[in-house]
Amino acid sequence: MLTYVCGVIILARLFSLQIINGADYRQSSNTRISREALVEATRGNILDRNGTSLVSSEMTFALEMYKSKTDDASLNSSISLMTLILQNNNDSYCDNFPISIEPFEFHFNSDEKLVEWKKAYKIPETASAEEAFYLFRDKYNIDSEDIKEIRRILAIRYEITTKGYSVTKSISIAKSISRSSAIQLQESSSELTGVNVIIESKRLYNMGSLASHIIGYMGRIREGDKQWLDSLGDTYKYEPDNKVGQNGIEKVFEKYLRGIDGEKQIDMDVDGTITGEYVTKEAIGGSDIVLTIDANLQEVTERALADCISNIRNGHYSNIYNATGGAAVVLDVNNGEVLAMASNPDYSPQLLYDGISNEQYADYNTRKVWSNKTIQGTYEPGSTYKMITAIAGLESGAINSTEKINDTGIYYSGKERKEFHCWYYDNYHIGHGPLNVVGALAGSCNYFFYETGTRAGIDEIAKYANHFGLGIKTGIELNGELPGLVASPATRTPWNPGDTLNASIGQGDNTFTLLQIAKYISMIANGGNNIDVSIIRNVLNSDGSTISDTEIDEFVKKQLNLTATSSDDDGVIVKPETIAIIKDGMRSVTEDRRRNCCFSISKFSN
Repeated sequence: MLTYVCGVIILARLFSLQIINGADYRQSSNTRISREALVEATRGNILDRNGTSLVSSEMTFALEMYKSKTDDASLNSSISLMTLILQNNNDSYCDNFPISIEPFEFHFNSDEKLVEWKKAYKIPETASAEEAFYLFRDKYNIDSEDIKEIRRILAIRYEITTKGYSVTKSISIAKSISRSSAIQLQESSSELTGVNVIIESKRLYNMGSLASHIIGYMGRIREGDKQWLDSLGDTYKYEPDNKVGQNGIEKVFEKYLRGIDGEKQIDMDVDGTITGEYVTKEAIGGSDIVLTIDANLQEVTERALADCISNIRNGHYSNIYNATGGAAVVLDVNNGEVLAMASNPDYSPQLLYDGISNEQYADYNTRKVWSNKTIQGTYEPGSTYKMITAIAGLESGAINSTEKINDTGIYYSGKERKEFHCWYYDNYHIGHGPLNVVGALAGSCNYFFYETGTRAGIDEIAKYANHFGLGIKTGIELNGELPGLVASPATRTPWNPGDTLNASIGQGDNTFTLLQIAKYISMIANGGNNIDVSIIRNVLNSDGSTISDTEIDEFVKKQLNLTATSSDDDGVIVKPETIAIIKDGMRSVTEDRRRNCCFSISKFSN
């Protein structure tokens, strides 16, 4: 009996839906369009070790358009009102139409591009800018005599033509519009065909150019980005006009920073007026990246570096040199955390995100701001390498802590008796005289290390250089790190005795990054223990959980295509007494003002 009653009720309901109210429902269906749209996830923040916000995201209003079933007159009227509202509130909108007015002018980089453009849009080759302007007006059936209004409408119609849109795929009209524009546009929605105000996030670089080479920047997807974006997996969906990390932490940790977009359904009538929308899948915010750097120390380091470069240019230290850049690194010697990393000149990530002018971009290129000199430049280490030669000599037994080598000013090499001078040899000096290893380090005596290098041999020197991380990527979580090069018979054929001498004082084929030098010095400072250099402290998910160090390590190695960087398992052991001797020599550099000056001159001359 119950089944029979239920059946009757269902039949009655179907009769009502299909027969009594069928026409109304069909009419409603024919005049309504539903589409799926993404709900953009909020990008994660980048913080310093103390929680200071270096990079964040804020929610802003943006404007998009969908195709609707309307005629040119209604579309043009809608565009005119939309652009007028934006203009009155000083908000910019997309405008790639290549003809300006008052006066009429084409905007192309070359005559060839102008010819190609005219051909593509079937504009007579001899047409002037004014003639082409009015041909486009007629093409889009713009019924207006106001030249400025025509130009506003053409900007959007041209964008629609070149990029395309549909009832399900929008075209971006404006980013980061003011609240006033958003309110006025929503109030006028009945007059705006297919226009939709949305909320999206905007990247904010809160410290200006501070740590720009660490943080990196965001920019629109480039042609070469597809492969690495695909490697992030199907979870992360990108549109051609999306902005992604293009350098530094923003790029390497794009997967974690981006978050996972949600979805929403938008209902609109055939005229393009939105009648409702609701979220069908919540967005998941991106993870926060906590760096090891200290923002205050980073600022002090960058300022000191800039002052130093300026002083060199102005001759405050010695002669005037055209110093155009420099780099500095501060490491925690105990665990390898980067406390500050500065590369000069730097750039503004915000400017690159918001839109940089051609003039500013050209200036950046001229000044070569893009390179992070701490990891993307390799340089001869000079006298800073002499501790490696000393360690090789002491560990191999070629020298001991008490033996003195007499620096006569000129070291003779090979049967040809080729001369190699100590820096402390000129018309007034004949050399340092007898020095032990501590004194040789204090005075940066070239002669002493020529002899030590000859005795120990280049293979021993190279072995200890590798042990201290020289010529090997540190594995820091930044893109573009170079491995450097340790001088050895593998780098030069044939290898001559003079090559060993040059290598012994940090010249010849030796080229290392500043970060490698910082790691090497840190290992000496902490007693010879290996350190794993890192600029990432932790990664925090939007739900408050922390991503494991193991996952981050594996991810970074895959992203940067890194092999093993640790020297723990190379089988090389440096005796504690050797490290103590080296530290004593380094300490002696600062104890004698004259020696300190000499050491500095030696470094610059090398």
